[in-house]
Amino acid sequence: MENEKGFTLLEVILSIALLGIICIAVLAGLSTASKALFTADQLETAKNLAETQMEYIKGQPYATTYVPPPIPPEYAGYSATVDISSITSRDGNIQKITIIIEHSGKQVTTLEGYKVN
Repeated sequence: MENEKGFTLLEVILSIALLGIICIAVLAGLSTASKALFTADQLETAKNLAETQMEYIKGQPYATTYVPPPIPPEYAGYSATVDISSITSRDGNIQKITIIIEHSGKQVTTLEGYKVN
């Protein structure tokens, strides 16, 4: 028995348990990274849509209301809301434009800007 070669059953079970724990940790890390990537992609898409909406409205003639341009079909689930507030000052009429981007009914981002008459 002194020169036995090979593994005992206990060593094999411990090795499998250790390998299982490592695999679970790696899979949990991948899941977290996947969720973070999805959230970052959603925020970046919403930011780009908001900037596009803002540039479109700033390019329109001065008005009291604006209709946001349609969102391209590849961004299904996203919607835009435009809110206009008039600010009267000694420098002329200024509008505060607020763009709200929602995805699947949840607000993702808000962009504010100003337009001068």
